[in-house]
Parts: sequence; C-alpha cells; structure tokens
Amino acid sequence: MISWVILAAALVAAAAFFQRMKMRTEAEAAAPDEGQAILDFNRAFPDEPIRAIHATVDGSAYVVRLHDGKAGMMLSQGAHFICHLMDPGRVQATPASAADSVTLHFLDHPRFDGTYRFESPAVAAEIALWILGSFTPSSSPSTPIGAV
Repeated sequence: MISWVILAAALVAAAAFFQRMKMRTEAEAAAPDEGQAILDFNRAFPDEPIRAIHATVDGSAYVVRLHDGKAGMMLSQGAHFICHLMDPGRVQATPASAADSVTLHFLDHPRFDGTYRFESPAVAAEIALWILGSFTPSSSPSTPIGAV
C-alpha cells in the first residue's frame, strides 16, 4: 500500500516538473532573443560593428544601427534571422497609423516590407531617422571642438 502511495507521489512530482519545464520553454521561445540576432548579423556581416539594436514589440524583427551610420534589418526565421544591410536610398520609411510604428518599403527586397511596431514612439522615430540617413550621432559634432 505504501509503495503505491510513493509511486503516485513520484508520478505527480514528475508531471509537475515536466509541466513547469514546458511552461519555461514556451516563455523563452516567446521572448525575443537579442543575442542570437547579434550573432546572426555578425555572421552575415563580420566587418560591420553594431552600435545599437532595437526589436519590434513581437520580436519578429530587429533594426540595427551600425558604427559608420548605416542601418541593417533582421527578420526572424525560427531560431535564426535573415539579415539585410540597407543601402542608402533603397528603403522608404513612412509613418504608420500608430505613433510607435514605422512602415518600411524595401525597393530591392520586398520580403522585408511591412509595418513594424516598436516599444515607444521615440524608438520608432529614431529608427526612421536611421533609415532616412539623417541621424547625426552626438559623438560627432558638426563643428570641431574649440572652433568658434
């Protein structure tokens, strides 16, 4: 009799353990993986250092600002990303209906076309500036230091 109780308790404990592991795995799969995005972009473009990265709200895409002022885009494809280096003048950015979104049209790569929603309107505006090429980093002032 005691052996049946111990067996039943072990089965309940095993079921609870596996259920908890399944919930943890689903939660990790739903969260955007910024690290994997950086690794995939670096694998595709090893000579392009990333300066900043922003994920969409659903984690399906990332936009990167590169060290030399260029921008890149990554679309999630399962566990990996399709990476694209944006060419100046080959991407059109227009405001979307929501303030925290940007609609992008890629003239050479229509697979990347779409409306992308970000965590805030400020992030969406910053990304639009990156893509339009009018972003001037504060680390490179327009007038030299010491000039009047």
